[in-house]
Amino acid sequence: MGFPDRIERTVELAHPPAKVWAALTTAEGLGTWFGNRATIDLRPGGSAQVTWTSGDRADLRIERVEEPTVFGFTWHIYGLPDDDPRRTYVEFTLEPVGAGTRLTVVESGFAQLPEDDYRKAYAGNTEGWASELGELVEYLNAA
Repeated sequence: MGFPDRIERTVELAHPPAKVWAALTTAEGLGTWFGNRATIDLRPGGSAQVTWTSGDRADLRIERVEEPTVFGFTWHIYGLPDDDPRRTYVEFTLEPVGAGTRLTVVESGFAQLPEDDYRKAYAGNTEGWASELGELVEYLNAA
């Protein structure tokens, strides 16, 4: 395919890895910065659900848990029908930097899509991660 398969964003956070980890992997954290409510079974093979007051919902399958450095999940691809089995993989990597944390999020798996679906999903999630990471920073700074 002639287009990128992944979205990658890195943000420097003025908070220790343990605090960032909790924001990413607890129902309270996810349900505050990423959605309006969340549940999570934090183990490989476990599931999480994030809901928004808009009625939107994201169902996550937990794939990787290496506390406090790596958290990964798969989820439905934006713009595809609800019953479409294809998923992208999202992985958060936390690295201590001084008193803070360097957080990198990578979402991959877009190349499996035909061009029209790819454009919608890739653009939507590129914009989405910029917004969500901003909300994560706000959440951590307020906590």
